[in-house]
Amino acid sequence: MASAVAAQVQSNPASAPQLQRGIVKMVLSGCAVIVRGQPRGGPPPERQINLSNIRAGALARRAVQGQPDTKDTPDEPWAFQAREFLRKKVIGKEVCFTVENKTPQGREYGMVYLGKDNSGENIAESLVTEGLATVRREGIRGNNPEQARLCDLEDQAKAAKKGLWTEGGGAHTVRDLKYTIENPRNFVDSLHQKPVNAIIEHVRDGCIVRALLLPDYYLVTVMLSGIKCPTFKREADGSETPEPFSAEAKFFTESRLLQRDVQIILESCPNQVILGTILHPNGNITELLLKEGFARCVDWSMAVYTQGAEKLRAAERSAKERKVRIWKDYVAPTANLDQKDRQFVAKVMQVVNADAIVVKLNSGEHKTIHLSSIRPPRLEGEVQVNRFRPLYDIPYMFEAREFLRKKLIGKKVNVTVDYIRAATSAMETGGVPAFPERTCATVTIGGINIAEALVSKGLATVIRYRQDDDQRSSHYDELLAAEASIFKVKSEETQKAKQFLPFLQRAGRSEAVVEYVFSGSRLKLYMPKETCLITFLLAGIECPRGSRNMPSGMQVAEPYSEEATIFTKELVLQREVEVEVESMDKAGNFIGWLHIEGVNLSVALVDNALSKVHFTAERSSYYKTLLSAEETARQRKEKLWANYEEKPKEEVAQLTEEKERVAKYRAVYVTEITDGLHFFAQDVETGTKLESLMESMRGEIAAQPPVEGSFTPRRGDFCIAKFGDGEWYRARIEKIESPAKVHVYYIDYGNREILSSTRLAALPPAFSTRTLLPQATEYTFAFIQVPQDEDARTDAVDSVVRDIQNTQCLLNVEYSGIVCPHVTLQFADSKDDVGLGLVKEGLVMVDVRKEKHLQKMVTEYLNGQESAKSARLNIWRYGDFRDDDADEFGYRR
Repeated sequence: MASAVAAQVQSNPASAPQLQRGIVKMVLSGCAVIVRGQPRGGPPPERQINLSNIRAGALARRAVQGQPDTKDTPDEPWAFQAREFLRKKVIGKEVCFTVENKTPQGREYGMVYLGKDNSGENIAESLVTEGLATVRREGIRGNNPEQARLCDLEDQAKAAKKGLWTEGGGAHTVRDLKYTIENPRNFVDSLHQKPVNAIIEHVRDGCIVRALLLPDYYLVTVMLSGIKCPTFKREADGSETPEPFSAEAKFFTESRLLQRDVQIILESCPNQVILGTILHPNGNITELLLKEGFARCVDWSMAVYTQGAEKLRAAERSAKERKVRIWKDYVAPTANLDQKDRQFVAKVMQVVNADAIVVKLNSGEHKTIHLSSIRPPRLEGEVQVNRFRPLYDIPYMFEAREFLRKKLIGKKVNVTVDYIRAATSAMETGGVPAFPERTCATVTIGGINIAEALVSKGLATVIRYRQDDDQRSSHYDELLAAEASIFKVKSEETQKAKQFLPFLQRAGRSEAVVEYVFSGSRLKLYMPKETCLITFLLAGIECPRGSRNMPSGMQVAEPYSEEATIFTKELVLQREVEVEVESMDKAGNFIGWLHIEGVNLSVALVDNALSKVHFTAERSSYYKTLLSAEETARQRKEKLWANYEEKPKEEVAQLTEEKERVAKYRAVYVTEITDGLHFFAQDVETGTKLESLMESMRGEIAAQPPVEGSFTPRRGDFCIAKFGDGEWYRARIEKIESPAKVHVYYIDYGNREILSSTRLAALPPAFSTRTLLPQATEYTFAFIQVPQDEDARTDAVDSVVRDIQNTQCLLNVEYSGIVCPHVTLQFADSKDDVGLGLVKEGLVMVDVRKEKHLQKMVTEYLNGQESAKSARLNIWRYGDFRDDDADEFGYRR
């Protein structure tokens, strides 16, 4: 460690400590710094120097995670101010120092001076002068002038009442340090991507830092948007293995940012990870890391980078061309091509497909060119091989081909080859016919990128690549931007769907084309006027469900589900229809009515005995028509009504009068609450079984740890997943975007997470769902309507989270729902109704039910709503609120 700094003897070593030089890397406190030497072929060595004869206050420390006997400790008064005084004075600057004493434990004490020799400012004296440190008088020797001077300076600071010596004790100098953010996504959104002042407190690796946000003292971990640096892989024994250039990348960031004043643009918060861009007066560290070959671009986070993705691509391209650091062995995809073969002008002779053309070169040779990084329309589901004609049977394949034909045929285009896709053998493709070698290029005409034009019109999609796959379009980011401009509402994009909902509701009947039929009542629609794809559920009916994967296993198809799907396909698939959107479910699927040539599809399914009327149809103008169709189908006694036996009217009336609400509350433990105010709960009765299973499972895993990377995730499989607390839990795989982004559902707790496949492993058979069924069950509150308005719903959800998450409650099922049972929930101690409390606080509205046996509960809820209105609480705070004003807060009427 002695080589960390250059030593220079100022006088006889026997008479004075050796004077050494270094650069201050970090200020640990008001009386301790870390000094490093100059880098020589890698990160330099470093050493900690504690200032002799003085003491500054201790900074706050967080409790050790996983050790319940430790607690958070706050700052001592003036501790942070002392650290800041020292940080601003010496961080990143050259200093000289002497080591006067070294303890048996290796702690070094000495004096530190600004500059290249001891004629510079004495740091310890400056701290004492400002009243930010006290002098250790117990070890003072009378013949030491430096110690005597410190005592004099301390007496002067006391007389002047500076710092520690001011009246009041300095309680106002103690920070309210916040280690966690309750809702990080809302926190990031609330800043509207405005630069936030911050201090970088720790550098985990080249692209992950710990930052102190000012002035509110939030301590957050920030990952740089758009890039990834080599990192330190944690091994099973707890050690870390550095990837090539990981230490150099860390030092590059550390030497420029550690404990510097910066500004951070917080750009996104997917899956609890805060993505941001760090701006320093000397530049943007993200772009510098790329330019110096310490990082590579990553597509998933580049989408949120606010400074322009093209800058990152240009910086990475510069590093690749210079072959620096991580790119030292880089070979460009077109490195083996001559310039004339990379870029040329050719005449389009044929449009083969939506992504392939045949061109004629100047030499007269014909060459097939594939458009880089795009995929033509595909058919979802199984393909009927007999008489299958892709150009005409795949939706929009013909339109895509026609678009290219009209734009290109017989015209000259500019071709820039991006990469050559190697031929694939039958063995590589699992026996499927092999693909020949493909020349993939960017084709432009009149300055227009043809691939980008196809994507922007919804006639092609952009291919997603592995992060290390460099064979992609040279204009890949423009393709992604074009695809993003087409508003595709997917189940995971509920926020966009919510923004789109009011527009579709106001539009009345909208034109659409049925792209795909999932089941009798669930379809995918393309809306040409709005250029968007949506998932659409038929309103007012209860259609038989097909087979599907559930947490507890495969659910068997209900009778006539297949017939209902075939009926809907034959009537509307790839036809032009009209839709009326009424509402939306929690997954972002739109709910409404579909009409084709004057026929209401919901009514048609009911009339053909393939669906039943659902109680939600009562609010619709089609309710009477649906009831009439259902009555007709019942009379015919076919399909769903084949075994129907009509009861005498007297018996029906007697049953209606005698039926009463059954209150059979049972104890549950609430584990998770969703943004849509659904919640997951475990039955308390089976809680001990779950605890026993988890204890046994973790013991087995500890004895035989899974091999990292050995598990191949497949959608629908049960597995074990490593949660943020480092423990393993049972889970089910819901979706796989890439090996680094696997969506899992924790079957015993109800929460969801996106993990790398390296944090997944096979579920030991002894702990499968056959041994113990999934313990988390989804419920929602009865008798209430959850507001669609973002702020109003957030208030309601926050209230429920505070009151019942991770607590024991009492639950009673009131009636069934489309997604899950509707229940009332009581606090275990007071027996107060949680849902009724939300109504009384004005956080939700009442969902009025028609069933007679529920009218007593409905009346109680309506009375609670009236009291909230009178007090003008929350959603009622604007005074008179009529039913026809409900849309302002996004409620159904």
